[in-house]
Amino acid sequence: MPKLLKNLKHSKANNFFLLAGPCAIEGEKMAFDIAERIHDITNRLEIPWIFKGSYRKANRSRLDSFTGIGDEKALRILKAVGQKYDVPVVSDIHSAQEAILAAHYVDILQIPAFLCRQTDILVAAAKTGKTINIKKGQFLAPESMQFAVNKVKESGNNKVWLTDRGTMFGYQDMVVDFRGIPKMEEFAPTIMDITHSLQQPNQSSGVTGGQPEMIETIGKAAIAAGADGIFIETHYDPSVAKSDGANMLHLDRLEELLTKLVRVRKAVI
Repeated sequence: MPKLLKNLKHSKANNFFLLAGPCAIEGEKMAFDIAERIHDITNRLEIPWIFKGSYRKANRSRLDSFTGIGDEKALRILKAVGQKYDVPVVSDIHSAQEAILAAHYVDILQIPAFLCRQTDILVAAAKTGKTINIKKGQFLAPESMQFAVNKVKESGNNKVWLTDRGTMFGYQDMVVDFRGIPKMEEFAPTIMDITHSLQQPNQSSGVTGGQPEMIETIGKAAIAAGADGIFIETHYDPSVAKSDGANMLHLDRLEELLTKLVRVRKAVI
């Protein structure tokens, strides 16, 4: 197990931790190019980092949307990134059966927001012994997430996190209620998914929109509200990213953003 997961409690006392990487694994070179930049930045800023990449995108609006390069191919890339940089890796799963497969390659199994109430997925993920990161459903109150946490813990696994990714506001927008951060921290370490909370889903084109210009605002507010970690999807050219490019942070802006968030963290602890 990478050192970060062993020493997370100590790390959190000094700084927030970061889940960052591309939305989806598009290929080996892109994954390593992005990982190398994040690794260099987080080393300089002393931010504990977990590499994030989806090995498959199961929740797409259109049948012709990009879903992945092949499950095991993408999972092998994720594992290779983790080994090269000695960092944990996290990826989504979409069914109970996928939990066993993904657990052979990644350190953290992420439960997508739309699936956060699915008991079979939560139990199967818990039984792998991996850390489980559950995203709060866009349709749920923060208080409701205690029941998802309980399903994991009652299945014999106390390594569970929660992630807020916004709440549906009408049909095509998301809002973040920052009261949810301290509320969910009563149940588990809590992460703010900055980029997904700025999605504008259900566009008439079938391609999700976004408000990346608000990433810094959401990030600062989350750190000020006491978030344990933050989640950012980033790409060296979001305009050509195969998934969620509209709300992703350009990789060239990551260091400036994280530098500001570190300052906010120091001011509020």
